[in-house]
Amino acid sequence: MDRRTFLRAAGAAGLAGTSATAGCLGFQLSEGGVPPVVEDRPDAVYYPSHVEGMEMAGMGTGGDYQVAVMYSFPHRFWNVNAESVERTDIRGEDAVHLMTAIWDPDTGQILPDTGLSVEILQDGELVSQEVIYPMLSQPMGFHYGANFPLPSDGTYTVRADVGAVTTRKTGAFREKFAEAATVDVAFEYSQSAVDDIQFETLDDAGETGAVEPMSMEMLPPSTAPATDELPGRVVGEATSNDAVLVATVLDSPPEGVEGDGSYLAVSARTPYNRMLIPAMGLDAALTRGDESVYEGELTATLDPDLSYHYGAVVDGVEDGDELELTPTVWPQTARHEGYETAFGALQGGMPPVTITVGN
Repeated sequence: MDRRTFLRAAGAAGLAGTSATAGCLGFQLSEGGVPPVVEDRPDAVYYPSHVEGMEMAGMGTGGDYQVAVMYSFPHRFWNVNAESVERTDIRGEDAVHLMTAIWDPDTGQILPDTGLSVEILQDGELVSQEVIYPMLSQPMGFHYGANFPLPSDGTYTVRADVGAVTTRKTGAFREKFAEAATVDVAFEYSQSAVDDIQFETLDDAGETGAVEPMSMEMLPPSTAPATDELPGRVVGEATSNDAVLVATVLDSPPEGVEGDGSYLAVSARTPYNRMLIPAMGLDAALTRGDESVYEGELTATLDPDLSYHYGAVVDGVEDGDELELTPTVWPQTARHEGYETAFGALQGGMPPVTITVGN
């Protein structure tokens, strides 16, 4: 019996709200001490088999970036590469699932497209280096994460090399996030501290829905703006394989976008909790009767007011116009359990959707 299995057998019964107690879990724990993947998962966002807490390792600032490092049990997750989805299982040597959040300290906006590499050092010597992935999870939303082995209890340094933001930037973000930065965060690791992290199995695992996001006072939420808080005139929303696409129109494009006309912005978010969905391809076709008003790509854009969105300059938007949105690339982020069957993954893609303006 490994340490995670022991936690579930000896400690899970004491967790508030836990749906299964020691000795009567109702399933066999899989390798690594976690419940098996839910059978008959829907092609949608669903409640995962379990949820786990996390601990803050530390925070730091470098250049234009604020960086936080958290840790939890090692996790299985699903990588998305183009239209390929592959599960990454927990390895026997994995000690923690390390999570990194990066945001703008002035606005609190999470930055999804920085690029990130992470090294773990002890006494100046490299002890662990893994590919770290952009990820979506129900409790945390967008973050960067990976499982890391650690040789023993002790003090480590997590070195986060943050890349420049390559996404189009507008407004007050135009001159920011252009340079890479390195941030070192001290990390005190002990196996006993990991074993004490909260763990809860869910009775409604496999049903459509999502767990509530966790709240950490020092960490900004990874959420898209509420519909009624988006700038401009919101003209409608539609859902493609559980990705909620909310369209709004500004009278003019934000600073940093060339062209004259109205600005069409589409904010992509998860159902239930409005978590940002970045790193997807999205085309738009705007028609007015038999006339084509716009047809082309919506560019991923980072704006302090619109947040992360997909946008383009168009020749006006009127009531009665038909706006067809076609996802061309699935969101290229890894998924934690509960998101891995949605947003195109495992079910054959994201179909086009249509919004009738004014309806």
